[in-house]
Amino acid sequence: MLIRIGYNIALRLASPTAVLYVLHVHPSRKGDLLRPENFRIEPALPVEDYFDGFGNHCGRVNAPAGVIRFLNDAIIRDPGELDAYAPEAPQLDVRETPVETLSFLLPSRYCDGDTELLDFAWRTFGQTPTGWPRVQAICDFVHAHLRFDYQAARANRTGLDAFRERVGVCRDFTHLAITLCRCLNIPARYATGYLGDIGVPAVPGPMDFSAWFEAYLGGHWHTFDARHNRRRIGRSLIGRGRDAGDVPITTVFGQHLLESFSVVTEEINPCLPAY
Repeated sequence: MLIRIGYNIALRLASPTAVLYVLHVHPSRKGDLLRPENFRIEPALPVEDYFDGFGNHCGRVNAPAGVIRFLNDAIIRDPGELDAYAPEAPQLDVRETPVETLSFLLPSRYCDGDTELLDFAWRTFGQTPTGWPRVQAICDFVHAHLRFDYQAARANRTGLDAFRERVGVCRDFTHLAITLCRCLNIPARYATGYLGDIGVPAVPGPMDFSAWFEAYLGGHWHTFDARHNRRRIGRSLIGRGRDAGDVPITTVFGQHLLESFSVVTEEINPCLPAY
């Protein structure tokens, strides 16, 4: 399967400032690109590429005042298979968990692990079978507990806020699910990338980036999606971290406005020209 991915994002900057971005396909998927991403910035400016502590491909650009535009288009190969399913995957005791996963057990900016959620998690899920069934029970709860609403999006909502307000967007579903997993000693990390309507009915409205999470079970990271609560086809990873604060699309060190934003992720006919 071939999937076209890309975006057109414009920011209006009030003054010259640095802009950090996490907008490249994750290094783990670079080998699946038909050719390198056609990433560019308008106006053309020098870019410093770097890799953060989570292995994400990031960049910094020093931009003048005015409009700066980030554009990308690429074709990525995908096996066309549903997310992996491993219902027997066990939960490891924290004494056996690899040290590189331990940071994904700790509270983070949007996954705060407040006592309220800690108590709720053990009351609600403490008697469920450990491992995969417990993580799935968390996804079932979050999916039913929150109402998806783009109009209710806000950048500072935490997992606890989502739990109390019972509304949010995909990042809020993900933050709440991650928080509950960590409360139950299950390492969980945030993931963001492209997820189009492939293999499912198309959803009206413009496309956007999507958020999901990965839980560490049975010695491997496994994909879960509390927002959709079903296995999906065609995820193209951009970044991973403790929560959304580690993988913002852009970070601007000055006053700015989002002028335009569009994302594309769609299956294409492999018999047609790639571009």
